Amino acid sequence: MERAMKISPLLPLRVARGDLGDRLFVVGGQWLLLVLLTGAVLLPLLAIFWRGFSAEAGQGGGLLAARELLASANFHWLLGNSLKVSLCVALIVVPLAYLFAYALQRTRIPAKGLWRGISLLPLLAPSMLPGIALIYLFGNQGVLRGLFADNIYGFWGIVLGEAIYTFPHALMILLSALALADARLFDAASSMGASPWKAFRSITWPGSRQGVFAAFCLVFTLCITDFGVPVVVGGDYQVLALEAYKAVVGQQQFGRGALIGMVLLVPALFSFAVDLWLRRRQREAMSGRAQVFQPQPARRRDAAFLLLVGLLCSVLLLVFGMAVYSSLVRFWPYDLSLALDHYSFADLPGGWLAYRNSLLLAAGTALFGSLLIFTGAYLIEKTRQSALTQALRLLSFVPMAVPGLVLGLGYVFFFNLPSNPLSGLYGSLSLLVVCTIAHFLTTAQLTASTALRQLDGEFEAAALSLKMPLYRHYLRVTLPICLPALLDIVRYLFVSAMTTVSAAIFLYSPDSLLAAVAVLNMDDAGNVGGAAAMSTLILLTSAAVSLLLAWASRGLLRRSQAWRHGGAPAIA
Repeated sequence: MERAMKISPLLPLRVARGDLGDRLFVVGGQWLLLVLLTGAVLLPLLAIFWRGFSAEAGQGGGLLAARELLASANFHWLLGNSLKVSLCVALIVVPLAYLFAYALQRTRIPAKGLWRGISLLPLLAPSMLPGIALIYLFGNQGVLRGLFADNIYGFWGIVLGEAIYTFPHALMILLSALALADARLFDAASSMGASPWKAFRSITWPGSRQGVFAAFCLVFTLCITDFGVPVVVGGDYQVLALEAYKAVVGQQQFGRGALIGMVLLVPALFSFAVDLWLRRRQREAMSGRAQVFQPQPARRRDAAFLLLVGLLCSVLLLVFGMAVYSSLVRFWPYDLSLALDHYSFADLPGGWLAYRNSLLLAAGTALFGSLLIFTGAYLIEKTRQSALTQALRLLSFVPMAVPGLVLGLGYVFFFNLPSNPLSGLYGSLSLLVVCTIAHFLTTAQLTASTALRQLDGEFEAAALSLKMPLYRHYLRVTLPICLPALLDIVRYLFVSAMTTVSAAIFLYSPDSLLAAVAVLNMDDAGNVGGAAAMSTLILLTSAAVSLLLAWASRGLLRRSQAWRHGGAPAIA
């Protein structure tokens, strides 16, 4: 135990060989992680503020330019459009996601696994895919064109596309919010004659309303910072995120892009701060003596929720099925015969290069990102707490409050500086890997920290009492025990890297063009069929890898965690 307490930055310089190895692993790893987080997260964000407020020629123009932007009628119009779209989408998505999550967690509807799998389909595709499918469904030559008095381009096109894109994000939060409940509370309410509606208002809603607000904030932030759907179906209805994209990519107005990026950072920071405050006030949903709630059959209730779930899943299947079908049609709507012509990507520079780059990006992000994030979480959670670990924890939470569009702008301003010794990375696939890991760092970090906190500190104390180096204990004990969480991180990072476009849109070069960015470029060029084909490839790849990892994890878990099934523990 005494040796365990010595593993800290306070170790004397003269230590034994084993202690020196632990010191290098813990202290060296923590300082290395601090350097990486500073370069990948903090400095790019500071570069945005420098570029936006700098009065130097060619920069943001300083406070005068900021005041002119904020006072302009065009900015007010863009901000109003963004707020209306984001609020409308949040008001549509959150109630529907809550009802869907309630159906999966608190009713007895059949085939819950199937419905949940269908509902998560939008996570496997870039945000442009719903917009592309809506064009083929409700566009000027869409199969359901007559259902709309006007065409799909504009406000309602953006709302529908964003609603489909953000639905699974809200659903995952609400599924967690409704996952745990104390059956004793419902038994007590029933014995006192409370109706199901009163039990919902007095038990279910108070325990889940914080999750509802978190889902609302997430949907609002995703909508106000996304430009993928507005690019495809926005038409003349412009929003702030699209303006920032056009200012940097189309007009090379980096100062204007930096100012808009800072504006887009405000709602994300506000939502993050309020959600964090509510989490601290939220009481635990279950105590140690709680009994797991099991919903009882109710024919009318289950039938109503099954109908709702079936309708929502039918809409998702229609949208994604239409996207896949349109990628196979030769020439819409004049030649509906099926072929693979769009999958040749003849009009795309480099052809299949973008898809290969995305595979390399996803593999690199999943491999290096999962090991880096999990090891970093271990060094934060399982070592002696200090000012350094608190700084690491704070920096690890920063990406959650930073939209991908803003982070990508920060990378442009920081890594594109000629005076930066790392400027040679700009436009490379390596920098895209770093940016993607930084973008999705917080969610993966929370997953790893949650798994590590479930392990008793006596594991490390026992290993040290046996004179086993801490790094060897980490590799041979901690990693095998936490393998399910690690595999979840690998899957999350791979899928996120395949589908991301917001941060990567500013960082690619002709040699590092990504599949999701190619979807955007092909749609801009009028090659909607090619964009649908590339989106379908991303969707199928993400789904295939997710299923493959789920299948492979079973064998890995059987070998590394035989102790869970009565086998001998693999600690030696």
